[in-house]
Amino acid sequence: MTDPESTPAPLPERFSDLKKAIAASYGPDFEKARKAWGEIVEELGRFVQVVEREGSDYIPRVKFQELDSLSEEEITRIRRVGTVVIQDIVDDNEAIAWRESLKAFVKDNPDVEGSPEEDKQFFQLYWTRAQVQARSHPNVLAATVWLNKLYHVKDEKLMEAEGVDLSTPLTYADRFRIRHPNNLWPGFPPHVDGGAIERWEDPSFRKCFADILSGDWRKHDPYDLAGRLNARSSLYGRPNQSSVFRTFQGWLAMSETAPTEGTLKVFPDVHLSNAYIILRPFFRPLVSPNSPDIRHPKNWELDLDSSGFAGIFPRDGGYAGPRPTTALHPHLELEKTMTSVPKVYPGDAVFWHCDVVHSVEEEHTGSEDSAGQYCVPMYRWILATGGSPVSTQVPFTSKSELDM
Repeated sequence: MTDPESTPAPLPERFSDLKKAIAASYGPDFEKARKAWGEIVEELGRFVQVVEREGSDYIPRVKFQELDSLSEEEITRIRRVGTVVIQDIVDDNEAIAWRESLKAFVKDNPDVEGSPEEDKQFFQLYWTRAQVQARSHPNVLAATVWLNKLYHVKDEKLMEAEGVDLSTPLTYADRFRIRHPNNLWPGFPPHVDGGAIERWEDPSFRKCFADILSGDWRKHDPYDLAGRLNARSSLYGRPNQSSVFRTFQGWLAMSETAPTEGTLKVFPDVHLSNAYIILRPFFRPLVSPNSPDIRHPKNWELDLDSSGFAGIFPRDGGYAGPRPTTALHPHLELEKTMTSVPKVYPGDAVFWHCDVVHSVEEEHTGSEDSAGQYCVPMYRWILATGGSPVSTQVPFTSKSELDM
């Protein structure tokens, strides 16, 4: 069996045809992709040095009270990184009270579904009092509206025609975790949620990355809604594959959680990771993955013949991913660039753009539980198109089964 972490999984031959069709659709412009590939690789080399040096400090932190007074430079940086810690969204004591309420609920209802089975820490609960209170808190709603408004459509008439309202947040029911210290969570490697092969196969979804595929990768805008409004992120009906568009994903802290304490890790440049991941299937290495020269642009060539899409693999009657790995995506240098988010306190929240490569620290080396409620900004257009932000929440054994 092919190891999807080291070799592109063999996909049906029609995916080779898909590569050729995509290239042909851009005509001479696709030739720019060769040059773009080299530029992206070089840019990644520079980026790796910076983020390795700065670590968690590279990720923006802002206070909730300052959201409406941030400078354009600060907002641009948040957009580029794709991840932000918003501090003091709710009062510390209120967040701690929610945590204690959830602990009491689980204690009083020992049969609730959770994982791991022998020591439940991730719970399949959606509508407890504490969760509803957190989702409906006015500051949480205000923060999600602010995040939604980082997105835009260049044609305002399109927003009106589609019924898009970024100022009206919707409730997306999700779960919570109370992770204990000194245990391993190995099932959350670097991945991107919200669509796998669909990023290339679905024409509307592919429009989100048109500038990348045409070679003008620097013009790529991860916050342009135009392609996402009608994008289909679940073409195959795979179990637990989200079928609604989530502008960001996030969680609200109910405890102190610092790097090495089981927190979130991200690749902190959504523009650059999108450019690389989208073009990667169209290129193959000419040297061994273990070669010290694997990252040199001269050791890669255009590949429209193979059916594999690096990081995409068959699963449950459909396709999962993208799941970048060191072997398949060497230029990302994930061992250096996957960056733990800064320390958070009760009432803070971490949000990351829907395209951000993210993972969870395997180890929790702290001394206290790491607790958080998952929260997702959404907007009114979902209802106008007949989608339901709740209907996609199907219980499953492990969070690692969702989207990945």
